[in-house]
Amino acid sequence: MRLVLVPLLAAAVLACAKGGDTTPAAAAATPSDTGRAAERTTAGFDTALLQAADLGRIKGDPAATLWMLEVSDFECPYCRRFHAETWGALDTKFVRPGRMKVAYLNLPLPSHRHAWVTAEAAMCASVQKKFWPMHDSLFASQPRWSAIEKPDSMLRRFAVAVGVDTVAWGRCMTTHATRPLIQADIDRVTAAGVQSTPTFFIGDTAIAGAYPLADFDRAITTQLARKAAGTTKK
Repeated sequence: MRLVLVPLLAAAVLACAKGGDTTPAAAAATPSDTGRAAERTTAGFDTALLQAADLGRIKGDPAATLWMLEVSDFECPYCRRFHAETWGALDTKFVRPGRMKVAYLNLPLPSHRHAWVTAEAAMCASVQKKFWPMHDSLFASQPRWSAIEKPDSMLRRFAVAVGVDTVAWGRCMTTHATRPLIQADIDRVTAAGVQSTPTFFIGDTAIAGAYPLADFDRAITTQLARKAAGTTKK
């Protein structure tokens, strides 16, 4: 099980083929397959908005050579456990010092009734570079919004609290402007063999589940050592 870093949008795939940047998104397909899928998925949508949302869910120094790709669902209790017990320490030790960068990939599970709307709430915030504050709010308050029939008002309050332009955010939500990006995430991670959330790809290592901090620390430290020694698989 492995994900290969390639851009999401068809224009970015073309740039990749010409030797351009390959960092904005993560996918399981080959660049040519990704380009065709992106053309179908983004037809009729605002590609500049999608590109902004794509970039906004990446955290860390662009110069960091190690990626952690997190496949997650905002309504998944195990994903919440990871963020409550493990994420903060990883962010402090590896992401903020510039040793690792992280991309969040959406896999809203059918068994979770609010998984799609919360994914859209986060990705619409991502358009305005507010993905990570919204992400933190969603996980912290999961027991409250997952228990109600319609969380729309609560999601809007989160958007206000994190400082987005709520008119633009609301328009993004009502038009489902980021759905192509979320669907592309689903297609790619399922093609890579992901069957549950959370699942993580750290370099060439996959971790399926909310394992303790020590397991992530060991995997990341190992991958960084391999990078330093030039032995990490391509």
